[in-house]
This record gives sequence, structure tokens and C-alpha cells, in this order.
Amino acid sequence: MTKQDIMCIAMRQSAADCACSEEDFRRETNVVVASKASDSASRYMTLPHICALFSYGSNVVASCREDLIPEVTAYVNGADQAFRCFETPYLYTLNRILEKANARVFWTHACFLPDPDAVFGPELPCAYETRELHPEDFAELYLPEWGNALCRDRMELDMLGVGAYDGGRLVGLAACSADCPEMWQIGIDVLPEYRRQGMASALTNRLARAVFERGKVPFYAAAWPNIRSVRNGLRSGFRPAWVALTAKEIQQA
Repeated sequence: MTKQDIMCIAMRQSAADCACSEEDFRRETNVVVASKASDSASRYMTLPHICALFSYGSNVVASCREDLIPEVTAYVNGADQAFRCFETPYLYTLNRILEKANARVFWTHACFLPDPDAVFGPELPCAYETRELHPEDFAELYLPEWGNALCRDRMELDMLGVGAYDGGRLVGLAACSADCPEMWQIGIDVLPEYRRQGMASALTNRLARAVFERGKVPFYAAAWPNIRSVRNGLRSGFRPAWVALTAKEIQQA
């Protein structure tokens, strides 16, 4: 699977999430469409969107309620560069637009795709025993300490994991969920006393390899201020690919 193949798969998934075409993410001009529900959408998204903004760098694709289209169009076209739509002070303007929908900006993430050359480079060392884990191994692991790796609300989507063990004790866990038809999202947790030893990147990288071996594309997401998580993604062989922002009704936020 080449970098181009991986990018096409990601854009195809984003198109399902936004009710647009894959080619829309490659345009130099912004695109605004009415959001629609889709059986192919990412399982962690609630569709149709009140408002969602996606960018792979060249433009902004906005998917929103039909009555918001005029104002959202003015918003995305009013920024001198695509990335401005995702940062303050511009977001204050977007929140004012969203007031008519009783909503506000809620979820913002940077999303990373694997660089195959980096993922399949020299194996990252881990000082502890590692084991591949499967859904039947997760039953007792839906605990707060593994809340990034596993999702209690969508247990049926948790597909695969790689754990690090100190003796018989699980001290680090990378796991992935089948959030999209062709892409599995990786999350990682390491117990506090075992951090800063390179364990997170070793587990994330090994899991990414295992996901590829199953014919799926691993991907990784991090909140922009979470520098530790961003660094882990980079060390593990992932590279920035797109950014996403969604809004929610205020009582749900």
C-alpha cells in the first residue's frame, strides 16, 4: 500500500463523513455542502452534522445544516488561509454563527496517516514483554487507565491490541477500533510510572504494522494541544494528514 493509496482511502472516508466527493479535498477553493447521514461514515461521528470543517491543507470542506450554508460559506471564504478557520480568533465568529442552531464548536483534532517507510523501518525497542491482544482479551480491560486505547461505548469495534507486560501486569496498551470500513483508529495508554521509556511509540508502531497486515489503514488522532500524543504519533511512523472540527448542541457539549 503506497502513500498515495493511503491518502485516497482517507479522503474517501472523509467524503463519506462530509457528504461530498473525494476530489473536493484536493481543490484550491473551499467547498460547502449540506450534511447527510451515511452508512459509510465514521462510527464515532453523529450525522448529519450541525457543522463540521475538514482540511487536508489546500482548502476547507464544510459540511453543515442547510440553513447554515450561507453563513458558513462566508466564514470559510473570509479566511486568508485554510488553517485560519480552525483557530482563534476566527472560531469566535463560527460560534456566533452556530448560536442560531444552539450549538458551538466542540471537537477539534489533528489526524495522522502512516508513512509505510517509517512504520516498517527499524523496530522501536520496548523494555517489556509485548503480546498481541484480541477482542476476547479485552473483556476485563474496560477500565479508566485504558480509556484511550479501548472504548466502552463501542466495545464491538475494538479489534486488535498490543500490550506491554511487566511480569504478569499490563503496563501499556495500544488498541484499535474499526471506526471506518477501511481504516482502524489507534489509541494508546501507558501507566504513569512507566512513561518516558519509549513504550508508547513502540506499542503504537507494532500495532500499526499489525493493522497493515490485516489489510486496513491505521490512523491516529490527537488534540492539537496534546504535544505528548502528537510526538508519539510522529515517533511511531505517522504524519499529519488532515484536521477536523465538529460542533454540537450546547446541552450535549
